[in-house]
Amino acid sequence: MSDKDQYIEKTKAKLDQWNAEIDKMKAKADEAEADAKIEYQKQVEEMRGKRDEAEAKLKELREAGDDAWGDMKAGFDRAWDSISGAFESARSRFK
Repeated sequence: MSDKDQYIEKTKAKLDQWNAEIDKMKAKADEAEADAKIEYQKQVEEMRGKRDEAEAKLKELREAGDDAWGDMKAGFDRAWDSISGAFESARSRFK
């Protein structure tokens, strides 16, 4: 397996983990009181948006040719750090 494939698999695993977190938060939102429910739903939507953004970036990375892999990876790493930080920030508001 190439470095690119390993990197994509690792990133996909993290996205799968995010999906599980979103499912947990959605369950909490469903059980919450009315006021809290609205806030939980906002956070779930924010988390989904960040996940979707990360999935789009991962798709771009998958489609990158081997020649562009190095440049794409550097850009993806920067975007991933930003998206990941925003996702974790939204998730932390649930605690």
